[in-house]
Amino acid sequence: MLLDVEGMKCGGCVRAVEQRLLQTEGVRQASVNLLTRTAWVDLEPPVDGPDGDTTDPLPALLGSLEALGFQARLRPQELEPASQRQRRQTDQWWRHWRQLLVALLLLLVSGLGHLADAGQLAWPGPWPLLGSPWFHALVASLALAFPGRPILIRGVRSALVGAPGMDSLVGLGVASAYLSSLVGWLWPASGWPCYFNEPVMLLGFVLTGRFLEERARYRTGRAIEELSALQPDHALLLLGDGPPRQVRVGGLRPGDRLRLLPGDRVPVDGVVLEGSSSVDASCLTGEPLPRAVEPGSELAAGLLNLEGSLVLEVQRSGAESAIARIVHMVERAQARKAPIQGLADRIAGRFTLVVLALAAATLLFWWLWGSRHWPAVLISVAAAGHGAHGHGGEVSATPFSLGLQLAIAVLVVACPCALGLATPTAITVGSGLAARSGLLFRGGDAIETASRLEAVLFDKTGTLTLGRPLVTAVRVVGEASGRPAETAQDQRLVQLAASLEQHSRHPLAHAVLQEAQCRGLPLLPVVEVLTLPGQGVQGLVEGCGLVQVGRLAWLAHNGVVVDPGSEALQQDLEAGGASLLAVAGEGRLLGLLAVEDRLRADAAATVTRLRRQGLQLGLLSGDRRASVEGLGRQLGLRPEELAWGLRPEEKLERILRAHRQGTVAMVGDGVNDAPALAAADLGIAVGTGTQIAQESAALVVMGDGLEGIVRALEIARRTMAKVRQNLAWAFGYNLIVLPIAAGVLLPGFGLRLSPELAALLMAFSSITVVGNALLLQGSPSDPSS
Repeated sequence: MLLDVEGMKCGGCVRAVEQRLLQTEGVRQASVNLLTRTAWVDLEPPVDGPDGDTTDPLPALLGSLEALGFQARLRPQELEPASQRQRRQTDQWWRHWRQLLVALLLLLVSGLGHLADAGQLAWPGPWPLLGSPWFHALVASLALAFPGRPILIRGVRSALVGAPGMDSLVGLGVASAYLSSLVGWLWPASGWPCYFNEPVMLLGFVLTGRFLEERARYRTGRAIEELSALQPDHALLLLGDGPPRQVRVGGLRPGDRLRLLPGDRVPVDGVVLEGSSSVDASCLTGEPLPRAVEPGSELAAGLLNLEGSLVLEVQRSGAESAIARIVHMVERAQARKAPIQGLADRIAGRFTLVVLALAAATLLFWWLWGSRHWPAVLISVAAAGHGAHGHGGEVSATPFSLGLQLAIAVLVVACPCALGLATPTAITVGSGLAARSGLLFRGGDAIETASRLEAVLFDKTGTLTLGRPLVTAVRVVGEASGRPAETAQDQRLVQLAASLEQHSRHPLAHAVLQEAQCRGLPLLPVVEVLTLPGQGVQGLVEGCGLVQVGRLAWLAHNGVVVDPGSEALQQDLEAGGASLLAVAGEGRLLGLLAVEDRLRADAAATVTRLRRQGLQLGLLSGDRRASVEGLGRQLGLRPEELAWGLRPEEKLERILRAHRQGTVAMVGDGVNDAPALAAADLGIAVGTGTQIAQESAALVVMGDGLEGIVRALEIARRTMAKVRQNLAWAFGYNLIVLPIAAGVLLPGFGLRLSPELAALLMAFSSITVVGNALLLQGSPSDPSS
């Protein structure tokens, strides 16, 4: 399940929420995303209680998080209507803008007060009032009571439950500056520093930084918003013979009939009953070319109708529609973190405690020892004007005031937010970029695995080939190889074979029936049909007597005369990888039908591009040797890279053997390859329904093309490159600025961070991490571009 969690501000919050979820009974796995404020929870199978009722774990989960200070709710399965989503986003933006205006007002008042206090506002009017100590005290009090109150409350609450976070650090820094200023103003003899402008500027910079961070976060999550917007709010419902009526999509049920006009998006998953048109599927599959639809065609929600008017019958709506399933898959993918984030989360979970200890050590060091050991430091600080312009009179820099200012800078400059955002920002942008190209990663762990693949193994049928066998050659016995493309004997041969195969469910039978349909041949009546599995089918065809269709060896075993020329023709056709159906009538061989599963149009190009990337390739198939070798020649695969006649357990053995040599991916159609997909490090399902792929594949490539595999691996590599850059920045930032904030450069260079500058750097750190991840959106998603 997916939970929306409110109140998380940093990596420490993520660690606290994740640990609390894992401690809850019935939870197997939990992964928390700071960027999207979501938690993915994998639950144990439900267990019936003593009275036979199944216990719902959700109330316990929500109650546990609420006790920790975080409000959580279950993410609804239904897609939020676009109009409602727009209203919610508008409300959020107004709230963020009000927050920004308050922050800028605080910075303006504090800056003017600082100038007035220094005597640099010589304008006529009430400006000297801004320099009075009581006015600064009033502004600071109002700042803490209104815009700063949520930060203080969250900081105290998280500290009381043993999980201090970013709000705890900022709240402690702001409160320390305010209280010390209050004591210094009301009791000047104490020698405590009095700088009411610092808590005001601290809050101003923090609130400004959070506004910019929220704006950047919104941009990282636009992929889901764009996907959700593909499903319209309303549809035209047909009731009897009356005119269509506009209804909300949420109220539609399977079996309802809809009118779809040109330019409309398909609101639900449905099947075309009337009309013909073409639809644009690029929004879901990334395929640029429109595809034609006619009665019987299935359409997924979100597709764009381009030309004609259509009548649809609803098959799936709401949470069951294709677009809803895709959105939920992307949401779960963004909630599931990459393994590389584990180190950052473990550090962020203890980071706040380390910073608190460092701040306390900084205060004690400069108060009790540092200022006495380097007395020139106090002189340089006083000369710089920090601590020497106390409100209400001149106050010299003291060891305590210096230690307190440095300790506040340590509290504020530390940024567990950057550690917590380093991975999820890049994962969110990368998975969203992939989703817009019809590539659905199951989670951050799948993206990380895809970025370090060493080998890719392919299934044959339905993966490298279309999975729809077609008749590719018709040969009548005794005809010359240079005969016309179609003769009466060809037509008769196909008609006889199709008349018998209509009673069979074999895939080759469907190919023969499709060929007869394409040629417009009527099927003849057949009686006394007998099917022999693995051999063929026979029966009495009206006007033709006994007709047999099947393997040539089976016909020969049943007394059909097979001359050497027919055997040579068989070898010639099978050399190209085709499967043969021999047709006999009244004990005489009439001809051969070659049935072949055609190669996907982009299969050869995809294999070539993967090999250029240095990946090892392989083909695992249960098909015949001749067919596999013929396909391998078309794709440029080496003989040692081919395997044929494999049972499912033998495929698993091959995958495990490849796994011992490196990270391996298995590409299959997601239906009969589920065990192999699950056994590989990365299972890739191509051209299959998302529900099946969710259970077995870590990456789903929508549509009928294979080039998405190359694009997905490229996106994964660039995403993980951004993750490593962000982690390097987050760790490097804290390792560099924390010692500087603690005063390491103060004795030798006279450099230190004021609390205001520290707050600005803290905000800049988080924004840099998010902005670097957003650069993924401007990069080409196709490595060939």
